[in-house]
Amino acid sequence: MSGTAMPGTRQDRYRRWGKRALDVLVGGAALVILLPLGALIALAILSRMGRPVMFVERRAGLHGRPFALWKFRTMTNETDQHGRLLPDERRLTSFGRVLRRSSLDELPELLHVVRGEMSLVGPRPLPDRYVGRYSRQQARRLEVRPGVTGLAQVRGRNTLPWEEKFALDVWYVDHHALRLDLTLLCATLLVVARGDGVSHPGHATMEEFSGSR
Repeated sequence: MSGTAMPGTRQDRYRRWGKRALDVLVGGAALVILLPLGALIALAILSRMGRPVMFVERRAGLHGRPFALWKFRTMTNETDQHGRLLPDERRLTSFGRVLRRSSLDELPELLHVVRGEMSLVGPRPLPDRYVGRYSRQQARRLEVRPGVTGLAQVRGRNTLPWEEKFALDVWYVDHHALRLDLTLLCATLLVVARGDGVSHPGHATMEEFSGSR
């Protein structure tokens, strides 16, 4: 099934320019309003964990083009005797858990929204090393800009297996429209308020995606 909307329809107009306008207006306003909160979080990280304040990782954007994603750091940089990073559950701090549960670690992503590297709603941006591991169908999640939130985030977030997440992402690619995006933004507020789905069962974070069978 193609994700292309019929030319001239309301859905087509939204996909062509309306979605980007929503990102700039809402994302820009949120960035300004939440700037003082972001500054306080940065100072708290600096005092509790030191530098760097930000976690930066290459993620795959629209059509798989890589960009450097910024998030507030939630883990220490502790290593073992061989210089290898300790497992996530041993590096995740108590303050980091609060940031992750409240999704406040993702506030810097609003800057990516304003810059056009991300959208408010879309499939979550994943490490660019995953691109070569997707099936042809799963790779369709790259046909739209990645989002701060998305369908998979309100349907279970990190409790879902990778294959189910990707199926939801592709469904979104085919059906995204203004009404759906607004619905997902409202649903996200409820998910964040409850702190649902932050961790994958048995893991402090989401386990690595190594490819589908």
